[in-house]
Amino acid sequence: MQQFSPEEMGALTRAVVHHLDEWKISAEDMLAVLGLPEDVRPRHLQQYRQGMKAFPQTEDIMHRIDHLVGIADALRTTFPFSSQMRVMWLQKPHRRFQQRSPLAVMLDEGTDGLMKVRIEVDCAYGYAINDALNASQQKAAQLG
Repeated sequence: MQQFSPEEMGALTRAVVHHLDEWKISAEDMLAVLGLPEDVRPRHLQQYRQGMKAFPQTEDIMHRIDHLVGIADALRTTFPFSSQMRVMWLQKPHRRFQQRSPLAVMLDEGTDGLMKVRIEVDCAYGYAINDALNASQQKAAQLG
């Protein structure tokens, strides 16, 4: 796992909170999507917004941040002129998620849910995951 300097982590923290703010999700949902420790309260988000605190660099949180940034980038590409459409896509029931919203999938399924949503909205990431799975299956078949 890549380690970021305190300054880099502060900038990354502010950027991620900005994305989540743009998605108009509640503070409680932000904490859940990020997988922050239970002692972090919604009122603490202001410290992250202002750069007074940075997210901890745990493996789980860094994976979640990677997926959140990927989702945000893909949504900006898909809906470049409308932040309202990005918000609507996240909140609208989706057929590939059994009529649950992408936000509900992220909240209910944690890191796996974030990956599912990212695969759905970011075709390049989905192809990369598929290629990696095929390569590992081929290698297992050669060894077995």
